[in-house]
Formats: sequence, C-alpha cells, structure tokens
Amino acid sequence: MAATRMTLVAALNEALRSVLASDPKTLVMGEDVGRLGGVFRVTDGLQKDFGEARVMDTPLAESGIVGTAIGLALRGYRPIVEIQFDGFVFPAYDQIVTQLAKMHARSGGRVRLPVVIRIPYGGGIGAVEHHSESPEALFAHVAGVRVMSPSTPSDAYWMLREAVRCDDPVIFFEPKRRYYDKGEVDLDPAAGERQPPAHTARVVRPGRDLTLAAYGPMVRTCLDAAEVAAEEGHDLEVVDLRSISPVDFGTVERSVRRTGRLVVAHEAPVFFGAGAEIAAHVTERCFYHLSAPVLRVGAYHTPYPPSRLEEEYLPGIDRVLDAVDRALAH
Repeated sequence: MAATRMTLVAALNEALRSVLASDPKTLVMGEDVGRLGGVFRVTDGLQKDFGEARVMDTPLAESGIVGTAIGLALRGYRPIVEIQFDGFVFPAYDQIVTQLAKMHARSGGRVRLPVVIRIPYGGGIGAVEHHSESPEALFAHVAGVRVMSPSTPSDAYWMLREAVRCDDPVIFFEPKRRYYDKGEVDLDPAAGERQPPAHTARVVRPGRDLTLAAYGPMVRTCLDAAEVAAEEGHDLEVVDLRSISPVDFGTVERSVRRTGRLVVAHEAPVFFGAGAEIAAHVTERCFYHLSAPVLRVGAYHTPYPPSRLEEEYLPGIDRVLDAVDRALAH
C-alpha cells in the first residue's frame, strides 16, 4: 500500500477509526467528540460510523470523564479520553495521579488500566487563557503513566495505535500548532512492524557538531534551526524524543557521545521542565564526552501570556540558534 499524504489531524482520525473498527471494547469519549467531531475535528465522523455507544459526548466535567474511563477500564474496556484543551486537564489531575497511575501498583500487578488520555497542548494558535499550556512535566513526574508526544502525521498515527494497545495508562500530548502539518503516512497494517516502538527516540537528522533533542511541536523548529545552522557551516543532529516518560536515554547518549554537545528544547518553561531531567542524566552519564555544558531552551517561567505576546514567549528558531552558538563557542 502506498503512503498517503495527510495532516496530523487526519492521521489521528485514521488511527482512532482503525482501533474502533478492530476492537469493540475500544471507546472514545470527551466533550464534543461525537456530533461536533471535536473542536479540532480529530474525531470527525466517528460517532456517525460507530454510534453513540462507542463515541460518546460527555458533560463538561474532566474529573468525571477520567473517573468514568477508569471504571470502564476496570470492566474490560479500552477508553480513549479527549481533554478538549491542555488547560482543562487540571480538574482531572487528582483522578489521574491518585487512581489511574497507582492502581497497577496498588493491586500488586493484578489490575491494569488501559486508558489513553489525548490532550491537545502547546501554543502557537492565538488561543485565550487556559488553552495553550504545556503540562507534560507534571505527568512525566508521576510514576505509573506513560507520556508521549508525536511530531509528525506518521508518528501520530502509529503512536496512537500503540498507545491504545498498551495496558498501561498513556497521556498522549498532541501538538496543536502542528495539527495541520502534512506528511506521508503508511496505513498498511504490515507497516506497523517497521515502526519503532513509541517509547524510543529517533534521530531525524544526522549531524556531527551538536545534538538538538526535542519532542512534539519543537521538533520541526529544531529541524528548521538545523537548516539555518548548516548555512553557517554547522552540522547539527536532531533527535525526536517522542516519549517523555519513559525517556529513551540510550539514543540521546549515543548521539551526544558522537557530537559532544547537547541542547534540549521544549515549549514548556525551562524551569523544572523535562529538559532538566535530560540535561542532568546526560551530564552524569556522558560527562567525559561533553565539550560544553548541556543547555536548555524553552518558555519563560511565567503564566502563559495573551496571544499577542506568545511569539515572544515561545522558543523559536532564534532562541534555539542562540543556545547552539553558546554551546559551539566552548
């Protein structure tokens, strides 16, 4: 089967359609996911094709949505929950941290909760308050849940399918400003055997002078920064982390041992962000291979600003290249 060019939104829709068709125990639930098809149209047409018992519109109550999903998972279902916007997840944080993440350990391994929580996250779309958060580090700190974020339509399709099959709860962060980026997606079921596991990182641009590690919306920014750096004679390697918990440190370490330098980039604030853990780990494990300190690039440690200021708040190519120049100066 030839690969199909589609948007990231369309790839997610195809993934949901595939898992709903293959497993009658799979359910989709969330605010406006049914009749409307989701505010970003990720679930468009699914209720029409699979019915209201499989694709369910819920009340505006995130804690209740996740709590219901936990109960359904205990009865053998595989619920896929949509949180409409990133900033709306916090009413459900107690359910996720206190119940969803701990049930497997609390039951001595007897109970598994295969719940996927889809969250559009990050900025760049000019949204109002509570609609542009990057809370991934809050969930990565919680043992018992997996946290992942695709950066391309192909990864969105295959990683979401893998998340639904996983017996662990998964927080699936979707980079909303990349929703309408297009890419090739091989929908052939046999192509799944050729896909790297969702918890592994991937080198998406080989290089020799410095490693740029990123995930979700920042991967494309780092690739663009690497192209600019190439015009200045610098050969940057870009690693798409894909998974934030667990982190594939092995791929990052192998890259850093080749390049000797590392810059970690994410949209979330630098302070106590995912980049801090990666920087500390690489410094501990690759100290004698480093030619410069590990640097981090991210947003500022402030509440997300009004949309007219978000271009100044979010890290872009210039901020990435500034960190690259500082690292290469050593």
